[in-house]
Amino acid sequence: MSISPTPVERGTPAVLWTAATAAAALGIPASGAWTATGVCIDSRAVVAGDLFIALTGERTDGHAHVAAALAAGASAALVSRIPAGIATDRLLVVEDTLEGLWALARASRARFAGRLVGVTGSLGKTGTKEMLTQALGRFGRVHATEGNLNNHFGLPLTLARMPVDTDLAVIELGMNHPGELGPLARLARPHVAIITNVAAVHLEFFASVEAIADAKAEILEGVEPGGTVVLNRDNRFFERLRRAAAARGIDKTLSFGNHIGADARVLDCAVDANGTAVFALIGDDPLAYRMAVEGRHWALNSLGVLAVVHALGLDIHSAANGLANVVPPRGRGRRQSVSLDGDGAVQVIDDAYNASPESVIAALTTLSMTRPGPRGRRIAVLGDMLELGPQAAKLHADLAKISVERGIDLVYTAGPLMAHLHDALPASRRGGHAPDADALTPLVLAALRPGDVVMIKGSKGSLVSRTVTALLALDRRAEAGLSAADTP
Repeated sequence: MSISPTPVERGTPAVLWTAATAAAALGIPASGAWTATGVCIDSRAVVAGDLFIALTGERTDGHAHVAAALAAGASAALVSRIPAGIATDRLLVVEDTLEGLWALARASRARFAGRLVGVTGSLGKTGTKEMLTQALGRFGRVHATEGNLNNHFGLPLTLARMPVDTDLAVIELGMNHPGELGPLARLARPHVAIITNVAAVHLEFFASVEAIADAKAEILEGVEPGGTVVLNRDNRFFERLRRAAAARGIDKTLSFGNHIGADARVLDCAVDANGTAVFALIGDDPLAYRMAVEGRHWALNSLGVLAVVHALGLDIHSAANGLANVVPPRGRGRRQSVSLDGDGAVQVIDDAYNASPESVIAALTTLSMTRPGPRGRRIAVLGDMLELGPQAAKLHADLAKISVERGIDLVYTAGPLMAHLHDALPASRRGGHAPDADALTPLVLAALRPGDVVMIKGSKGSLVSRTVTALLALDRRAEAGLSAADTP
């Protein structure tokens, strides 16, 4: 494979599918003469040139929106029945549209001449995917998973959208039940697979954390012959995963972490308001670089990224320089300064996308490394961690000790599970508790003072992202001469 030495600018969207190539992928007769420059499963998001996939779900049926999608500019639609009034020369008719989407994905993967990286893990998948996209962008055309489209809908959609001239692909694979990752891995067929870690997430659906490790190991089912697996050397399941790789005939394994035996090893890192500085060792090669994201967990996963780059035979120094451009996605640790009553500011760390015990500990650790302003405090606002099963109450309460050890000044909690943390905290650390995020938000806003650093984290279903929204809105309220306490 030939890889361009520098990033390649994109111009007019390339043709992804023609009526003929799509029909061939689906194993049906060709009809019409259209071309598609995109693939979409949501009629509300259709842009001109898309191939619209009419998926049938529990709540909606895409067939009811085929006409709207075509009117919005879609070139054609993939359907399992012909909607009334739609010309058949703009339709691909199959028995099952989800299976049709998978068929397009298989065809796209089969014609792909580059190399593909598969990313999974209990924590840090999306951040690692973003870092890989930036690092590999220095070597050619990169196609990557958008957002967290990593399930049985999102992953085949990502592959079906992959341009023919892609050099490198970065594909995120997610799961929350046993048996889900294997089919995704066999579809993606990564040349390099990275498992960021294994942690106590989705315990509601697993008998043990060991079972989660085995489910993550399903990514190995798709690794191409001669491929490489990158594993977290610090994780207690490292040997379990390494043995699983060996059992599948995968003899190329690289590791990353703090462990002295890691192939990509963090020697030191420092967190400040501008990001994280990392000093590392890749094999025998010392490396120093900066990232515009905060947190030791970002530094550790960046070493996994560089191990992937090394496995691909690319220049790790150039890739490390690319990490300087990494920006944390919304809800995953992005920091913003917010004016407070025109008399100073608070720093808001938006980590509200999701939460598990290990990710909350990582967020508290990052908060502990921040430097508040004069009279400022380190404040954590935490919503329920969901899908933890029978251990949920204990796992929430156990965060009290960590909060104290990390020097968090105040902890605000929302939700019935976080009540266990609130009760376990020393009285001096209790900021306040409420049954939900909406009720907690006014308590947080009323307590703020200039110099505070506020970190917000919780499972998506806890809705603590609403607290983030309210905090970020303070800038506009300050301009209007209102105080935080005036927020309804």
